[in-house]
Amino acid sequence: MLLGAVSLAPFVASILLFYFWKPQTFTNYGELLKVTPLAGVAIVDRDGAVLRFDQLRGKWVLVMVDSGDCDRYCQSKLYLMRQIRLTQGKDRDRIERLWLIADGRQPAPAIASQYEGTRQFRGDADPLLRLLQAPRSPRDHIYVIDPLGNLMMRFPREADPQRMKNDITKLLKVSSGWRQKEH
Repeated sequence: MLLGAVSLAPFVASILLFYFWKPQTFTNYGELLKVTPLAGVAIVDRDGAVLRFDQLRGKWVLVMVDSGDCDRYCQSKLYLMRQIRLTQGKDRDRIERLWLIADGRQPAPAIASQYEGTRQFRGDADPLLRLLQAPRSPRDHIYVIDPLGNLMMRFPREADPQRMKNDITKLLKVSSGWRQKEH
């Protein structure tokens, strides 16, 4: 009987913990969102070309929303997205950066060249803009879309770069063995 009880104890404990214990702290810095599938959602770039999120399958995508005038805060988000991508070393090619320009204005050429590689899209009346969850404004956050095309996380305004980097590093590590099914 004692041997049976000792054998069953871990099983019973795991069930009790799963159903009755809610952790008070989490290791992620970014806020986990209600997962929103973006399959079929299309966005239009500055030249009128259409990009569907299905085309980004297999990539982690960092998304920011801001004006084409791009003030100091906008530039800090662009800088942060660029640097977070660069700090990932060999995995940096698994990350895409998107800038939804919410007001339709054209960014200054100096800003566009300084943050080369960040893809610019018209965000005015864009379906993606309506899907971005934010308490105040989508401009306050940098969003993360997973390789399966789901909006799943956002970072706070004035995000801590080191903690943001740690989250992205964990996501890349955990997803490194994912196998993508082709439909």
